[in-house]
Amino acid sequence: MTSETPWDGRPAKPLLRALAGEQVWPPPLWLMRQAGRYLPEYREVRARAGDFVTLCTTPEMAAEVTLQPIRRYGFDAAILFSDILMVPWAMGQPLRFAEGEGPVLEPVRDAAAIGALRVAGVAERAAPIMETVRRVGAGLEAEAPRTALIGFAGSPFTVACYMVEGRGSRDFAHPRAMAHADPALFGRLIRMLVDATAEYLVAQAEAGAEALMLFDSWAGLLPPAQFRRWVIEPNAALVRVLRKRLPPEFPLIGFPRLAGPMLAEFAQRTGVQAVGMDTAMDPRWAASAVPDTIALQGNLDPLALIAGGPALEVEARAILGAMRGRPFVFNLGHGIEKTTPPEHVSALVRVVRSG
Repeated sequence: MTSETPWDGRPAKPLLRALAGEQVWPPPLWLMRQAGRYLPEYREVRARAGDFVTLCTTPEMAAEVTLQPIRRYGFDAAILFSDILMVPWAMGQPLRFAEGEGPVLEPVRDAAAIGALRVAGVAERAAPIMETVRRVGAGLEAEAPRTALIGFAGSPFTVACYMVEGRGSRDFAHPRAMAHADPALFGRLIRMLVDATAEYLVAQAEAGAEALMLFDSWAGLLPPAQFRRWVIEPNAALVRVLRKRLPPEFPLIGFPRLAGPMLAEFAQRTGVQAVGMDTAMDPRWAASAVPDTIALQGNLDPLALIAGGPALEVEARAILGAMRGRPFVFNLGHGIEKTTPPEHVSALVRVVRSG
């Protein structure tokens, strides 16, 4: 659509309108990791859960923490509280989260380990997560009917990075080496992840998710040719499967973090309706490089949110100025940090809602 549409109280949810290509202003707003450790109410539930996997797979608690930031801030989207590594967990790869260390998996680095993974039945094994989606949907209908529910998964390359490395890393040397030295084996894992992730995401949509987001958090590690092979092509393959199994207009958001100038090619070739901009992205460049038929999302620096005050307002208004006149969703360029003062988030909401 070409005309700028005010927030006029129509029943359609602002986020879904923007993802459909409408110029909603002020733009809809949500934040990556908006349910998390910066909120005291989250920390209370997290302590009761004991460990992170238990929190993700206990629908009552996962639904509660998903809804907490909606109750506090009135965001335009709730995003399912879960983790991108729940797909390899559902495929049978042992997973735990070590305090101060992050995720720890049993690495898959050869054909036997990859062959032992299970693709069929991922959605059934992730049934508690689908129950969380249903509970959140019911909660939003009762408490915040204009708020949309976003489901998500990690994109194949990023999830493969963790599966092969066995933990978080700055450079993910093992999976990148496998992609170069044995592309057939790495490609086999990527194809399995396309199939498993499609099953997982379709189940989320059937449970009530109204949009789906694909997080390719480590896409920026790859040079252009590898980026095309292991980021663009698998995301495009995943989108094609989702388009066959979901309504054709179902909103899909891609986030190839640190893609740089490859963002435009990702947007055009993957088939998503929206792309996320990371903190390093110049929003004015993105606005000129990405067709205005594709919504942009982002990209406030999480450290500006920690700083608050004039710095926060200046940064937020610069992004709003760059994005006015095109489909846009206000967000961060990366996940919210645990040291963020909650009152700074309230201040951001006021700035964005003032347009």
